[in-house]
Amino acid sequence: MRRSEPLWGAICATLILLASAETSLAGQVAQGPTPSRPQVRPAPVPATPPPPAALPPARGPSDLDLAFYHAPIHYQDTDSTNYRADYTTRVDYDNNWVADDNWDNLNRFQLRAHAYFSVVETCTHWFIVYGFFHPRDWTDSAADQEHENDLEGLLAIIRKDGSRFGRLEGIVTVFHLDFYSYTPSGSSLTKGRETIDGTLTMRFYEGSWRPLTAQQAKGHGLKAWPFAGDFQGKPNQDGIIYFPSKTTGEVPSSGNDRDVKYQLLDIFAPGGLWERQLAEAGLPRASALTSAQWGKFKGNESGGCGRGITVTCVGDSANLPWKWDDGDDARIRVGTASSGAPIYASEVQPGEMALDPAHLVDLYFDGLGNFSHKYLRNRYIADLKSRGYGPGRLPRGWPAQLDLGSLFLKLTTQCP
Repeated sequence: MRRSEPLWGAICATLILLASAETSLAGQVAQGPTPSRPQVRPAPVPATPPPPAALPPARGPSDLDLAFYHAPIHYQDTDSTNYRADYTTRVDYDNNWVADDNWDNLNRFQLRAHAYFSVVETCTHWFIVYGFFHPRDWTDSAADQEHENDLEGLLAIIRKDGSRFGRLEGIVTVFHLDFYSYTPSGSSLTKGRETIDGTLTMRFYEGSWRPLTAQQAKGHGLKAWPFAGDFQGKPNQDGIIYFPSKTTGEVPSSGNDRDVKYQLLDIFAPGGLWERQLAEAGLPRASALTSAQWGKFKGNESGGCGRGITVTCVGDSANLPWKWDDGDDARIRVGTASSGAPIYASEVQPGEMALDPAHLVDLYFDGLGNFSHKYLRNRYIADLKSRGYGPGRLPRGWPAQLDLGSLFLKLTTQCP
């Protein structure tokens, strides 16, 4: 067949061009690709637009942040006879939960500063318990008593006023077997069944105005500053000024240290003080490490407690917050004896400062305004209920006058 010259020429030209293009492409691959602008693909449009993302629910501060914001600046009086016995620390400062060796171990371990706290919440208030622990309640005088372990503290009454941390309305302090009440200037609280014992002094530190508190040397009774002890911070006075911290507990350099941080410890922390109590609530004293009975530390006479003819040591004497009691609360008539004599009982029962602070505050103060007795959060009551305790099964040593069933009825999940 005879080939057409024009057609054959076109085919040859096309083959030459293809060979040239192949050579050029091979060179580009060897040298790497030439950068080019990336193509931007439009996002696919869904058939139905998704709903807007839900905002997280509004939350208040953590218990630690709240407790830190209101934690007091604490003036601890010390006695030169035994400075270390006036250092505040934690119950397990000696690396164990055995409460009846705390007196003995005072000089064997560092006394790093700590303070305990717990938060209970109603619809209108937060109630914060603070507790300052000492291994010894001691004396250097004749004809006196002392005992192993000592935990005294205060209740802070915080109004939920719409601000993040609320507003301090007052405090009630534990001074041995008596309670004392104080309010800051401008508080709406007034005298109720109990007197108001003074006005709080406030000091600004780490972002908030804080109450000043004071604690005796040796016996460690606690009141608002400067109403307890002989230390107001003057250069010629023995004492320590403790400042709150969320993370740091320091050891005082001496019994005269004006700047020591104390670390806040949550009573409800896993493996902490409250869990110890729950674990031992049904145990006999001999089987428990920390508690002699409900709300009582174990304590004995070892290590020199009560040494001397006229100084005695009282065993199992120190109370925990759920057993703190005011010995002279207002009393009400609850019945009549067979002789016709009236029977009176205290209106506030032992332990209510921790277990039912709303009831205590309502009796101690007037001027509360909108005030709730229902607890949104109360680990003390809720944990007892979840452990199966109730009117028919009480922890060993539970105060007979305190109705646990009535406390359960104060738990709620919502505000009106």
